Amino acid sequence: MTEVGGFAQELRRWRTVRRWSQLDLALRAGTTQRHLSYIEQGRSRPGRAIVLRLAESLELTLRERNSLLLTAGYAPVFAESRLDDPELAPVREAIDRVLEGHLPYPALVVRPYGELVAANTAIGVLTEGAAAHLLAPPVNVVRLALHPDGLARRVENLSEWGRHVIEGLNAQALRSPDDRLDAFIAELRDYVPPMPYGPGHIGFAVPLRLRCEEGELRLITTLTSFATVVDVTLAELRLEAFLPADGESARILRLRAER
Repeated sequence: MTEVGGFAQELRRWRTVRRWSQLDLALRAGTTQRHLSYIEQGRSRPGRAIVLRLAESLELTLRERNSLLLTAGYAPVFAESRLDDPELAPVREAIDRVLEGHLPYPALVVRPYGELVAANTAIGVLTEGAAAHLLAPPVNVVRLALHPDGLARRVENLSEWGRHVIEGLNAQALRSPDDRLDAFIAELRDYVPPMPYGPGHIGFAVPLRLRCEEGELRLITTLTSFATVVDVTLAELRLEAFLPADGESARILRLRAER
């Protein structure tokens, strides 16, 4: 397959994933439907600028933008650093400060698929009692959360909260189709019990209700990304911070930190 043909096929695939017409994408990318049609038919070789504009308009991740550039015959433009590279030392320091600043509440940083990168000391409330095989590096915090030998055994509302976690991954899979992610979601579904949809059902976005030795914690989560970076590694990091949903949960977490 030629570079032009490969790019045309990949562009059509992404446009189909987004469920956009050629006109929709052309308007978003600041070009004409006629030009886009020629590109998708392989009749016009796109320049690097229009490839990047189309990738941005399609809301692709930096990794996906690099891949699209390659199919068009251009070198990737977004670097992919290692977290232990010296030039990322200021970023690592900033991450550590954010995690420490969130104490006494748990917070962690993960890579795609839930691989743990860093966490603060309050994370112990989420890992205590978990089987050793779930805590062996590299730790996958999503598997740890839903596995019967992990956090799940202490989650009072596993059906609702577990489905909330899985729905978040489903949304990611819709935006960025990935066979590996599909297989991971299928694994997680087996860990979460079915939930009857009775009259009291209010959806999956509910606080985590977690048993600990001091009582029951009710925790809500916030997700933060490095939205303005131009490095693939940093763009894929996610900060997940847990916050108490009531005064008693805040009190318990403060007491644990003091100990």
